[in-house]
Amino acid sequence: MLTAIAAVFVFLMVILFHEFGHFIIAKAVGIKVNEFSIGMGPKIFQREKGETKYSVRALPIGGYVSMEGEDENSNDPRSFNKVPAISRIAVVVAGATMNFILAILVLSIVSFNIGMPTTTVLETLEGSPAENVGIKNGDVILNINDKHIRNWDSIVNEINNSNPDEDMKVTVLRNGDTKDFILRPEISKDNRVIIGIVPTSQKSFISSIKGGFQKTGSMLMLMFDFIKMVFRGKVSTKDLSGPVGVIYTIGEAAKYGFTNILYLMGFISINLGFFNLLPLPALDGSRIVFLFLEIVRGKAIDPEKEGFIHFVGFILLILLMLTVTYSDIIRFNILRR
Repeated sequence: MLTAIAAVFVFLMVILFHEFGHFIIAKAVGIKVNEFSIGMGPKIFQREKGETKYSVRALPIGGYVSMEGEDENSNDPRSFNKVPAISRIAVVVAGATMNFILAILVLSIVSFNIGMPTTTVLETLEGSPAENVGIKNGDVILNINDKHIRNWDSIVNEINNSNPDEDMKVTVLRNGDTKDFILRPEISKDNRVIIGIVPTSQKSFISSIKGGFQKTGSMLMLMFDFIKMVFRGKVSTKDLSGPVGVIYTIGEAAKYGFTNILYLMGFISINLGFFNLLPLPALDGSRIVFLFLEIVRGKAIDPEKEGFIHFVGFILLILLMLTVTYSDIIRFNILRR
């Protein structure tokens, strides 16, 4: 039951933010919006305000925006295909943009709940390289190997990218004086380079907002790294997750509290926004490519040809989703639970 509630909450928020982005920009550029729906399936409630119907539907798994002339021919001067191409690009991009905004919001809340790590040492681990050379709680890390440290992420990056077979120079601020320590990093059980320090945490509105942006940026970098791995042939269906895998992961996160659900929501929202912008048929990124081609050519691509390309892309995406779903069922042993 907990998994179902958490999954519905995450999917609803992620998809609603996406669709609300399309909706609000469509209204802003003058496109006629026929319906904005929360949920899918049979209607439970509907209210009409102005030219738009606002509805709540039975299946709480997202929502949609129905714009005049988006998927059919329309002579309405305010239909989707009648407005300038640049306005349509703004509408298409807005969905992913709202996903990134949602990620920043929820990851800022996560940052506030858990606190943002600082460059000040809370403690050193027993028997660690840092403890052995005399680094103490209260020390502020200023430089690692003479490279300036701005935040905790800088510390992690410098340590992770260092050679564990070479000495490391750590400069700290202690009681107003700077001190240099030379130590040899070690490899942890999970194959990370570490020196054995634990940071203090700070909870404040400003640091939390900063943390939301930093975490969003870090997750986006992971997406780009993933694409690089795809082109290098280092990714298989075993590395992907479909709805079954996502729901399973949300259920696991729900066991450890609401903060974990929010963190996963931020990650899923970034995934949705990022992959929607890829220039693949049936995704928003492909629509953007066609709109840019329309600007360059001075006229639209034949709707039937564009529709066929999107249809083929949609079929391929469905086949990929079915393959990934089968992989998820086997991996998580769903049928034997």
